[in-house]
Amino acid sequence: MSTYFPSGKDLAGRRKWYVVDASGRTVGHLASEVASLLSGKRNPEWTPFMDLGDHVIVINARKAVLKGNKVEQKLYRHHTLYPGGMRTVTAREMIAKRPERVLELAIKGMLPKNKLGKAMAKKLKVYADADHPHSAQRPQAFDPTHKPNQN
Repeated sequence: MSTYFPSGKDLAGRRKWYVVDASGRTVGHLASEVASLLSGKRNPEWTPFMDLGDHVIVINARKAVLKGNKVEQKLYRHHTLYPGGMRTVTAREMIAKRPERVLELAIKGMLPKNKLGKAMAKKLKVYADADHPHSAQRPQAFDPTHKPNQN
């Protein structure tokens, strides 16, 4: 008797496309669900060192919710690589200018920090509003709050 092991062949052909609506959802909870889809942890064939995840399209990122005082207190930092080039932006400013970036950073922060994580992050598409250019892939609606029946 042999153990089943997933093959790396035809992985791109078996990937599904999901659409996740972020309106009214908490950023952190939504990010953890989307990260598990991207990494393939919901896939029964999941293997730690293979990218078996699906493509995820997140829409309505502008309507995602930050709980508590995070809108004022959460800071996004980056460095321009020039001396004294540390730049800091609050979550309120980030949501006003680039709302999709808030979700992207939250989701990418929950993925592995290696080549595999970068490959997983490439399958993520985030849009501030409800329209997206991926209708040709026929994505399925995904409800992260839905739990399968457990006996």
